[in-house]
Amino acid sequence: MSDLHDLDAHAQADLLATGEVSSVELLRHHLERIDALDPALGAFVTVTPERALSAAAAADAARRKGAVPRFTGVPTAIKDLTATAGVRTTRGSVLHRDDVPDVDAPVVRAIERAGFVSLGKTNTPELGLTSYTDNDVVGPARTPWDLTRGAGGSSGGAAAAVAAHLLPVAHGSDGGGSIRIPASCCGVVGVKPSRGRVRVGSRDGWEDLATDGPITRTVRDAAAFLDAMSDPSLPPTVDDLARPPGRLRIARWVTPYVPQATASAESLAAWEHASTVLESLGHDVVDVPNPFPAELDTQFSTIWSAAMAMTPIDPEDVGRLRAATRYWLLRGRAVDPTTLAAARAALTTTTHEVVTGLAEFDAWLTPTLAMVPQPVEWFTGSGDPAEDVRREVRFTPYAAVGNMAGVPAASLPLHVTAATPERPALPVGVMLTGRPGEDGLLLRLCAQVEEAAPWRDLLPPVLRH
Repeated sequence: MSDLHDLDAHAQADLLATGEVSSVELLRHHLERIDALDPALGAFVTVTPERALSAAAAADAARRKGAVPRFTGVPTAIKDLTATAGVRTTRGSVLHRDDVPDVDAPVVRAIERAGFVSLGKTNTPELGLTSYTDNDVVGPARTPWDLTRGAGGSSGGAAAAVAAHLLPVAHGSDGGGSIRIPASCCGVVGVKPSRGRVRVGSRDGWEDLATDGPITRTVRDAAAFLDAMSDPSLPPTVDDLARPPGRLRIARWVTPYVPQATASAESLAAWEHASTVLESLGHDVVDVPNPFPAELDTQFSTIWSAAMAMTPIDPEDVGRLRAATRYWLLRGRAVDPTTLAAARAALTTTTHEVVTGLAEFDAWLTPTLAMVPQPVEWFTGSGDPAEDVRREVRFTPYAAVGNMAGVPAASLPLHVTAATPERPALPVGVMLTGRPGEDGLLLRLCAQVEEAAPWRDLLPPVLRH
């Protein structure tokens, strides 16, 4: 049998169902792995072994008594941006270092109802604002492919944990690419669902952009974990996953909508490889110009900064924020209500027109990122937060349009660069995006791609025996 940590959530659930392993044994195994590997990775802000093992014992007892949800006793973790009752939620900020919520966020309750047991809280940048994961609470999250490079953000800790097999699945959230960016950096699957599929509750101005979603190693786990989070009135996606998607028309483009960004040779290679795989499956892959206009960047930045300005922060605490957080806060405070309303209206109208114009296509293909994972200090190295933002735009010029349009999107780990004398092999994700509400079709396409070009043997150095 494979090591427990090498099994996906479905396989772990099967072992629990047959009694070959108990949830206590399974969670203790993963906790020991976290103890051994996480000091170098920075995937976790808080680990909760006593709480997790108590929940595992309860899961084992419930299973002995009768029928339980399939994933009862399978380990996961919650992004530290999301409230967890009785477990500190730092939001990646020293301002919240000791905050312990009284109630769980709705998505946490949904994950627990599905039987998953959280081992703690995964690393995130301050208030989830950046496309890299670093903060003043525990420091950076690093990709297990190269510990000198970042795991991406803002769900960087979750992606690093899944990639290093500290967890089979992890909760993430995505307001501008925050699930898909780290999925690409860490070589795992990351899915941002359609707007409204997961009930997110109030998010202080981020509601139209942000949603929760899964970070996993297999598409079947992504579908099942998304189903656990989703509005229960919606049909599940995992039950239909094996049904072929049929012959699809897929639009592809590689030119970013922001003129200051260019796809790297590695991103181009990954995109071309994905196109070849899709064509081999019988799909029609059609080149189109990037349909999203450059002015969306200004509209998105206006809404993003204004949402940050809605976050309650005492004046005396502003100086304790990281430079990038202060940048967005001050920029947002300068946005007047008329400008914000105009940005929201323009963004809604523009993205609706783009999605309508692409209606003949079943999916879109782009790179996930314009670059390979970058060194941990690359974003902040200049000391200028405006330059930090410019580097982020160059790094991730593809993902945010999915949030603006409210469409489902997934990053798949289809490509790994060749190792060179200067750097080891690194993962490069590709992004498939679907029509609004068609999460099931998108996941069926992703499952078909995984079967045709499996990535299970693409392992970071920490996992090579």
